Amino acid sequence: MTYKLLATAASGIEALVGDELKKLGYDVQVENGRARFEGGKEDIAKANLWLRTADRVKIIVGEFEAKTFDDLFEQTKALPWDDYLSMDAAFPVSGKSIKSTLYSVPDVQKIVNKAIAEKIKDVYHRRGMLPETGAKFPIEVAIRDDKVLLTIDTTGPSLFKRGYRIEKGGAPIKENMAAALIMLTTWHKDRPFVDPTCGSGTIPIEAALIGHNIAPGFNRSFLCEDWDWMPKELWRKVRQDAEDQADYDVELDILGTDIDASMIEIAKANALEAGLSHSVKFKQMQLADFKTDKEFGVIISNPPYGERMGDPEDVYQLYREMGEAFKPLETWSKYIITSDLDFEEHYGKRATKKRKLYNGYIRTDYFQYWGKRPTRK
Repeated sequence: MTYKLLATAASGIEALVGDELKKLGYDVQVENGRARFEGGKEDIAKANLWLRTADRVKIIVGEFEAKTFDDLFEQTKALPWDDYLSMDAAFPVSGKSIKSTLYSVPDVQKIVNKAIAEKIKDVYHRRGMLPETGAKFPIEVAIRDDKVLLTIDTTGPSLFKRGYRIEKGGAPIKENMAAALIMLTTWHKDRPFVDPTCGSGTIPIEAALIGHNIAPGFNRSFLCEDWDWMPKELWRKVRQDAEDQADYDVELDILGTDIDASMIEIAKANALEAGLSHSVKFKQMQLADFKTDKEFGVIISNPPYGERMGDPEDVYQLYREMGEAFKPLETWSKYIITSDLDFEEHYGKRATKKRKLYNGYIRTDYFQYWGKRPTRK
């Protein structure tokens, strides 16, 4: 069976998800906040295991237009829910509605839940309440401009939950956003990589996963592994394929530094949990003290901003120190994410390029300062 699938993503990075899916071999259609593709059961497993920048992988059960609750009920009930849900399946329904006639989300959820229940009862010749004691199939009904999209989540906890972060600091960056920041740079595994405000180590650890070509989902399980029609043998195969593709022998030059010694200890513990303590070095130091003789490296920084900012003057001082410390590094490319639109003024230089991204609900800019390229011999 071929499924219509969706990989959802934060606004601004859906194109990266599309690129990842293309590299995995799929034909992709990128839309706002998501990328569509098709595949079988193995592809559902592969996408969950390998997508670094996505939030979830969902199965599209149906799409149609509905302006009345009767329309919504009948068209939902007509869909082949029995292809997915067993008689005892638990199927919680969440919903959202934007610019649509059916604007009451609680009512929309109730109607969809009732329609699915009626279909399941008809197929399995059941009366009364369904037990809903079996595997979980989270369903979402999303309505925009009267067009209904019904999906089943295959992922469970969001894909950013890699399973290696045993401790974190205040407002840490999500792992999939950290991966996106890296993938938006020119970094390659044979070049030096530095995060001078590393906090709990997420960005350097994600860089190490990319450098070793380790599947980001290697350390966790997924909701659809509990479904009776997703064979255990298939998961073993996909995980073994991922293990075979990992390059554990490549030597990486990845450094994370932070002024807070307690955060460095947390970062080290997280890297150890990810099995990457040999690949990432962490060091307690002030950003102003950063110096290097290495060339053609990449710096990524996620300094405090928004609710994490604390005293704005301290942060502006950090930006100024950043500008001074990075100025001599002419061959290095520097990338800084912040919601502070005055960043360039404090840093002391205009960015080569800016890219708008959403870190959670915070609108940020990714300030990019491109270094000199190596001259070809």
